[in-house]
Amino acid sequence: MCFQDLGLLSELVSNAGYDAATPVQSESIPAILNGRDILAGAQTGTGKTAAFILPVMQKLYAGTSVRSPRALVLAPTRELAAQVADSARRYGKGLGLKQTSIFGGVSYGGQFKAIKSGLDLVIATPGRLIDHLNQGSIDLSRVQTLILDEADRMLDMGFIRDIETVISKCHEKRQTLLFSATYNSAIKRLASKYLVDPVEVAVSKGNTVSESVDQTFVHVDQHRKRELLTQLIGLNDMHQVLVFTKTKYGADKLAKALTGDGLPAVAMHGNKSQAQRTKALQKFKRGAARVMVATDVAARGLDIQKLPFVINFELPMVAEDYVHRIGRTGRAGEKGDAISFVCATEHRLMREIQHLLKVNVEFEVADGFEPAIQFPVKKQKNKPQPRKHGSRGRNNVNASHKQKNQTDKPRNRYRDEMGSEKKTGKQTQARSNQSSSGGDGRLEKQTQWGHDSTSPNAKKRQKPRTGKAKQWSDKPRQSAKHGESQNQRHGFAPPKRKTGKRTISVR
Repeated sequence: MCFQDLGLLSELVSNAGYDAATPVQSESIPAILNGRDILAGAQTGTGKTAAFILPVMQKLYAGTSVRSPRALVLAPTRELAAQVADSARRYGKGLGLKQTSIFGGVSYGGQFKAIKSGLDLVIATPGRLIDHLNQGSIDLSRVQTLILDEADRMLDMGFIRDIETVISKCHEKRQTLLFSATYNSAIKRLASKYLVDPVEVAVSKGNTVSESVDQTFVHVDQHRKRELLTQLIGLNDMHQVLVFTKTKYGADKLAKALTGDGLPAVAMHGNKSQAQRTKALQKFKRGAARVMVATDVAARGLDIQKLPFVINFELPMVAEDYVHRIGRTGRAGEKGDAISFVCATEHRLMREIQHLLKVNVEFEVADGFEPAIQFPVKKQKNKPQPRKHGSRGRNNVNASHKQKNQTDKPRNRYRDEMGSEKKTGKQTQARSNQSSSGGDGRLEKQTQWGHDSTSPNAKKRQKPRTGKAKQWSDKPRQSAKHGESQNQRHGFAPPKRKTGKRTISVR
């Protein structure tokens, strides 16, 4: 579809410089102009920035300007916020709209000044915008259009509470546009909570990768990754190579090592100041640095035209981040190469990426860099053997019978010995008690029912808690009428307690 057919102002079409609209743009722009909420699954390089900036600026131009912002774009990183601000400035040239960007790494002074002068559009990161809200320097109650750009990344970075705080400060009857590269359960919950009957635009549930990106997976030894990276870039004369690592320390270390190998490199991560990050990006864009080593968070929002190579020096811990990484190349229909170094310890991460992309990966091996440890192979379960006639199972029946017979004999002998001892003990005790009680058989009945304190199954007598109770419990209870003990009236006397320490023998 041509841009002229989307209903945009001629000034916006001219400033954008597009002839044909991408699928995301052709579906999003008319819906946004009609005031509908949007849920778009758009990856980097699909033209999503123009898909929301152009119609939003047209609505701002048609409306009445106030001192408070009427449109707000939330982005996860400074780089992305700065890129969106540059695009908005270029698209809105000549419309007279006031805009500013609010993110960390720069002083508050210039941001305070821009806010006080009155704004139509604000592009901000959640953290710095929350700071301004807490200080009372910005009012979002007039925001009628809220854009959440790369919402999945903001949720991954833990900005959910900040996002909800910002939403609560915006106008109740606002228009909400949500753009995400992935479509997971967290995005679904966020959309169901804050979007009203949204138009779903190019929502990709499979987290697919652009067809213009050629993916290669190299099986390499963990300790020889840097050596392979140096040879790969040097021998193939690669320029503008974006390399991903998992940690900030790893990014600094690898950039320093590549520079020492004769490949000028810069590092990009969250510990760098905004000035350092801007300088590194400019150095990389103009070709002064052949390699940029970056972490996942820092690379979000990097807009490098026609970036030819992306190399995963280390696989990401989250499979969705793989989609974000290689989405830096192959943008706007350009061809790109994504190369991933995979060692044996990253086998689980590789399986998760395959499961996400629903593809079977074939590994390549660089000569001389074969891994010392191979990928773990799943053990195949033994096939069940057919039973023989008269057999009781698949295992060795004779061995089990022998073991059973060996264990049964001592067990039976032990039971017989214990049973005879118990039986002999009971008979002896019964005879002695019967003689002492006059042979009336009352004690024998008590023993059989387990009421005798000398029975093996009888409960142990608890110690009294106080001395008084002890003295009282040692004396037999006296009858009020005849002065005899209750036990004597029943025909038997309790056994006398043995004094002294109790010893336990351990054989």
